[in-house]
Amino acid sequence: MTNTARPTHTREIHLAARPVGAPVATDFAFVERELPPLADGEILVRNTWMSVDPYMRGRMDDAPSYIPPFALGAALEGSAVGEVIESRAATIAVGTLVSHFAGWREHAIVDAATATPIDPELAAPYQFLSVLGTTGLTAYAALTDAAPVRPGDTVFVSAAAGAVGSVAGQIARALGAKRVIGSAGGPVKARKLLDVFGFDAAIDYRGGDLTEQLADAAPDGIDVYLDSVGGEHLRAAVEAMNQHGRIALVGAISGYNGDTDRPAPDLYLAATKELTLRGLLVTSYLPLFAEYIPRAASWLADGTLRTAETVYEGLDQAPAAFLGVLTGANTGKMLVRLE
Repeated sequence: MTNTARPTHTREIHLAARPVGAPVATDFAFVERELPPLADGEILVRNTWMSVDPYMRGRMDDAPSYIPPFALGAALEGSAVGEVIESRAATIAVGTLVSHFAGWREHAIVDAATATPIDPELAAPYQFLSVLGTTGLTAYAALTDAAPVRPGDTVFVSAAAGAVGSVAGQIARALGAKRVIGSAGGPVKARKLLDVFGFDAAIDYRGGDLTEQLADAAPDGIDVYLDSVGGEHLRAAVEAMNQHGRIALVGAISGYNGDTDRPAPDLYLAATKELTLRGLLVTSYLPLFAEYIPRAASWLADGTLRTAETVYEGLDQAPAAFLGVLTGANTGKMLVRLE
């Protein structure tokens, strides 16, 4: 039986220092604090799962961006799911499972208007942080809107063994792509692209020249590229693109730790090929959840979509999980189980 007793204190992880280059363990602090009473309209959630994601690295810098930076000495935040153990909101009852944005802590006081009830009959709760969460939505929005896949296309996906990429390759197939190529780091991950996620070809970008490997995997060129890496991957993709190709710019993890010595794409070549390079923020596509979740749930149910997760256990392992996702330690979605 689930313990729903209200705790008096909780633990959370704060940003102790702004990283210089790659984050280290001492940039994080564990803090125990008292839980105050709820105000009207608030709920208290016992978090059971939380997500760590590459974009969080940018929020650790005190620099203007599309989302405010994390505050020093305050709890980090990110997507989480959990059970409501106290409610002062008529819209969400005690015992409801919800997703929200107050991760990096064992208990969260959340405005009920910002929490979304989830249906555990549809999928396991943690999948609302991965394939049925913003991870899956990112892949879907990229391949249906930012760089739409058309029947017969050849699609290239970088970071293809990761959270977004592993889903994106399978969605591309479901949308009618004739050939799906993925790039991953190391032979083990490359093999999983073929054996687990159903890619037609897998590139180990550590195993040789990326441009040559992509040319071998796509001798007739590529039509769509989902970019989560930037740098050499984006340059190679532009070279391999067919006329009127489409590129969805989802991330650029190769530069998240401040590395500015990265190859740039040939934009003149992009112009002469009449390519479309379009950036994507998943926050602009949240209304698409209403279309995406039923479709993705049906793909999960019939086996069209397969998922993988890398799970760290306990809040104290959240920083290690985050550092791992920046170095590609995960296959599929990186998650932290808190219960």
